[in-house]
Amino acid sequence: MVSADLARFIVGVIGNVISFGLFLSPVPTFYEIIKKKSVEEFKPDPYIATALNCMFWVFYGMPFVHPDSFLVITINSVGLLLEIIYLTIFFLYADYRGRTKVCISLLIELILVSIVIHITILALRGTKNRSLMVGIICDIFNILMYVSPLTIMKKVIKTRSVKYMPFTLSLASFFNGCIWMSYALIKFDIYILICNAIGVISGLLQLFIYAYYYLTGSKVEEIIEKKEPNKLEQNKVQLSVIEGPCKV
Repeated sequence: MVSADLARFIVGVIGNVISFGLFLSPVPTFYEIIKKKSVEEFKPDPYIATALNCMFWVFYGMPFVHPDSFLVITINSVGLLLEIIYLTIFFLYADYRGRTKVCISLLIELILVSIVIHITILALRGTKNRSLMVGIICDIFNILMYVSPLTIMKKVIKTRSVKYMPFTLSLASFFNGCIWMSYALIKFDIYILICNAIGVISGLLQLFIYAYYYLTGSKVEEIIEKKEPNKLEQNKVQLSVIEGPCKV
């Protein structure tokens, strides 16, 4: 019979693989940026937010904050590295305003994380109290990541078309939430459980909306494309960066 620790480790490894795939989802976007040598209408906001999210989860997984969370550290460390690479590419091809935004945002994030680390280590005693504070912060940012596709779903409902809704990313996000929710239940972790339970609900909602409008959607999008092709293309560019990768 498989022990709870072994089962948790196996589920955590699967979660690492799925999350890694989500972290790689922006690669086509940055390939286009490098190819065109311009960030055009792409925004750095999702990658800045994801970097902050990863930093908090890496800190949460530390033994002196929440013991036995090595797999939380591994995937979010990889995610943080990838986000830094994405932001570096963005910085290289952005204009002055874009570069300034990236630098200021990262500086603010580092200050915020530093404050949280110092308060956690110096003011709180014991892993229970430290897990409570850092876990709540992680949940807040992770939930924001999971609900971010609401902007795309609004577009789908308005146009009755799933043309720009990334089905594979929604499906992967759903499975990602399921895996990490299972991981949290095997050896109960309320903070990983809460945000990923919400992730599962969000993923189910996305998949339901996709299925409904895939089967019943009208040709509204095609009509808009014929009348205002430039506007549609701009919407496509904006929407392509809203769906940030989901974290543990």
